Amino acid sequence: MTSNLGWWTDAVVYQIYPRSFCDGNGDGVGDVPGMVSKLDYLAELGVDAVWVSPWYPSPMADGGYDVSDYCNIHPDFGTLADADAFIAGAHARGIKVLIDLVPNHTSSAHPWFAAALMSAPGSPERARYHFRDGLGPDGSLPPTNWGSLFGGPAWTRITETDGRPGQWYLHMFDTTQPDVNWTNPDVNDMFDDVLRFWFDRGIDGFRIDVADSLHKDMAFPDTALAPNGFGTCMPSNGHPMWDQPALADVQRRWRAIADSYGDRVFVSEANCPGRLAFLTPDRLHTTFTFDSVFCEWDATSQRHMIDHNLRLHDDIGAGTTWVMGNHDQTRPVTRYGKRITGWPFPESGVTPESQKVWAEYLFPWPTDVETGRRRARAIVLLYLALPGGMYIYQGEELGLDESENLPIASLQDPSFFKTNGRTRGRDGCRVPLPWSGQVAPFGFSPRPDAEPWLPQPAAWASLTAEAEEPDPNSTLNLYREALRLRRETDALGAGSLSWSDAGDGVLAFTRDPGFGCLTTFGGPTTLPDGADVLLASQPVAADGTVPAETTVWYRLP
Repeated sequence: MTSNLGWWTDAVVYQIYPRSFCDGNGDGVGDVPGMVSKLDYLAELGVDAVWVSPWYPSPMADGGYDVSDYCNIHPDFGTLADADAFIAGAHARGIKVLIDLVPNHTSSAHPWFAAALMSAPGSPERARYHFRDGLGPDGSLPPTNWGSLFGGPAWTRITETDGRPGQWYLHMFDTTQPDVNWTNPDVNDMFDDVLRFWFDRGIDGFRIDVADSLHKDMAFPDTALAPNGFGTCMPSNGHPMWDQPALADVQRRWRAIADSYGDRVFVSEANCPGRLAFLTPDRLHTTFTFDSVFCEWDATSQRHMIDHNLRLHDDIGAGTTWVMGNHDQTRPVTRYGKRITGWPFPESGVTPESQKVWAEYLFPWPTDVETGRRRARAIVLLYLALPGGMYIYQGEELGLDESENLPIASLQDPSFFKTNGRTRGRDGCRVPLPWSGQVAPFGFSPRPDAEPWLPQPAAWASLTAEAEEPDPNSTLNLYREALRLRRETDALGAGSLSWSDAGDGVLAFTRDPGFGCLTTFGGPTTLPDGADVLLASQPVAADGTVPAETTVWYRLP
């Protein structure tokens, strides 16, 4: 029996969103040559691995998560030879490479879907997707009441080749992302081939997008209605679109392929209640701890959240993976600078009652960026000191805030359009990174007149990598020093912790041998007698006074 513990158990992984990381050819769009040019930066940062969001050919209706070819590179991003150079360059620097797998749906531009549209109902081509007749005497009603996660119905009606209104197809997300039918052997075989194609090219693992879906309840029952009038679509126990029993067979099949290549890993993106059942030694290796993304800035909530996740992962023999943000979430600096910073986390784990603040959390409160950045610096040191691994989304190491005021004309996220503008979507966390200079494109492109695909805030001039490099107190250098200490400190990484009683509004714990971590969520406090400061998110006074909203790593006497 293989184990779910390995290099990934305590790895620090850096997420690259290719379109926004670095533009190598000057067209305003990030690409793989740009990624290659920043490999030394990633090595100096000190990460163990990178996770690359989809770099596949795609119409980009959903930022690359609408894949039209799983075994190639988007022409805007480069070529397979460029991808090979990136993988080899990362490995030469001791950095492992994970890439995205998007198995729930293809693009509507995928050859399979084009063939399905040209074929008759009941054909093998349509059987690769979920095509069904509509309800009502003329089939004009969707097959179920299911809603899409991007808003609106989860079913779209097609026009048949003879011009008549035809069948409906299922899409959990955008209409351009038809869900594939995982009961079909063609789908299973195709994704087996995709795994082998990229493992053969040397990648070290996959992050599985929507890992808790894929299979659907083939009885297609209606669900309870959501406030928008469509059936509920969020993950929950017994929901027909989530966590179906047949998922286990897919995951075991994939695990056998990964194990045949040696030290490879699957990282699950899953929000369903039963997601930890995926982490058995014959299924998946690890999963994101999204509770750390949504937990509020509060000592009690954070401790409950940490204890809850450490306990659950210890029970199944898998490592915990902490996350502050990603390409789908509001940047931490902005989230922690809001009036509502997340949901309360009770001792029993997050509950529907504790999520009632969610509507208020989503309200467009103004942001106190200074407070948010101070808190984000404290939280990253707290999470990096915990047992387990950590994922860093590009730009967090620079202390970037969310671009909350992007011009309407520049927005591209389908969720903005599907909700008629009720949500701004995810473009604000996907703005291209600032590398150098005083004006846009801030070194993102080699051409100073290049226009990035999303506009960059002028205020980012002080947050470029170039500007932060010489400043010992910058967020960039805080990350670099934290990752250096994490590598060199035996107490950090995998293992256990012991909580200390540090008073209200303070979290403190120790890890053997001889390491302590303290975070002040409220007012100032003092370090234990004899504590030798290793690193702090804000300066600690000579008398050991720790400022409000600060994390300190220290050596125990």
